[in-house]
Amino acid sequence: MDEALEVVDVLADSGLEGAITWLLRLIGLVAVLAGLGLWLLTDAGLLVLPAVLIVVGLVLLVAPSILLALSELAG
Repeated sequence: MDEALEVVDVLADSGLEGAITWLLRLIGLVAVLAGLGLWLLTDAGLLVLPAVLIVVGLVLLVAPSILLALSELAG
């Protein structure tokens, strides 16, 4: 966890935190939409791959905000 906070601190110092945050959120949104599309548009029901895509997408949507908040509290 310390390494992730150090990376966030370096990005914050360089001024790229906003771009990286939105890039991760965009990738997360695409992963959630892909997972939902696989789940809803196939006849197999709930599969492992769509579930993993949805969970990873949700983590990518939330993780940048949490990491930035933790880095501000820690430093």
